[in-house]
Amino acid sequence: MINYLITIVGPTAIGKTSLAISVARHFNTEIISCDSRQFYKEMKIGTAVPTKKELLQVKHHFIQHIPVKQDYNVGQFEKDAIQKLDELFLKHSVVVMVGGSGLYVDAVLKGLDEFPKVSPDIRKKLKIQLEEIGIRPLQEQLKQLDLISYNSIDLENHQRLIRALEISIGTGKPFSSYLTQSHAKRNFNAIKIGLTAERPLIYDRINRRVDLMMKNGLLNEVKSLYKYKHLNALQTVGYKELFSYIDNETTLDFAIEEIKKNTRRFAKRQLTWFRKDTEINWFDFQTDHDKIINYIDAEIV
Repeated sequence: MINYLITIVGPTAIGKTSLAISVARHFNTEIISCDSRQFYKEMKIGTAVPTKKELLQVKHHFIQHIPVKQDYNVGQFEKDAIQKLDELFLKHSVVVMVGGSGLYVDAVLKGLDEFPKVSPDIRKKLKIQLEEIGIRPLQEQLKQLDLISYNSIDLENHQRLIRALEISIGTGKPFSSYLTQSHAKRNFNAIKIGLTAERPLIYDRINRRVDLMMKNGLLNEVKSLYKYKHLNALQTVGYKELFSYIDNETTLDFAIEEIKKNTRRFAKRQLTWFRKDTEINWFDFQTDHDKIINYIDAEIV
């Protein structure tokens, strides 16, 4: 029997969760989440975790499963996700995976790339620079060294930015040049579905989602996490901007506009990443779910 992993990707706020639930219900199966921002128990509103109602409709895995204090990276996720998929494929021939974290999606579908070892002194120096001069100069440095990575990774994520820089600096070659198309051996076939829309529509959906997050208590959620603001999990859009407000560095209105702006930039980088994958079958976000499910049914042997 052939196993299938239906993978649903696209930019933030495009409607991936709703489609994933429809597909999972059709196949009477479960969902693997590969949204790296939704892994943390304490981060709910700012990461747009599925609602209780949505979680009750279909069993989800890797949603709020670890505390923010726990170190967790893409390598660990790959191992955990593959182990969980092995378990799920004992019960189901079809499983659904959904998320907008391109690196995490690729880790499950293809496996991680191996990078040359570089001097740990480079990372130490970059971290000191981050503390002393801030993130913008490091972003500009990556732009000069590796434009592909600059246009595709989450530039606001300190860990990913420093990782791309340390490889580029330590090897003298762009970080992106080590991202191969070699595939790890997997016990499933992937059917990739992408949701998209015209950019103004995506941006409008993002702006409205941020307003709803604020209405639903995002500021209080961020205040409750203030003591953890130095952790990597919190170096992300929606949290760091409000930390700046709490620290009296900006006004609340400015912080909210920064969340919207940085989320729009994040969505642009998500699209850049996914557009490179020619195996993704793209649908307009307003496409009836039944039409997409019919397409998937036709692809399954």
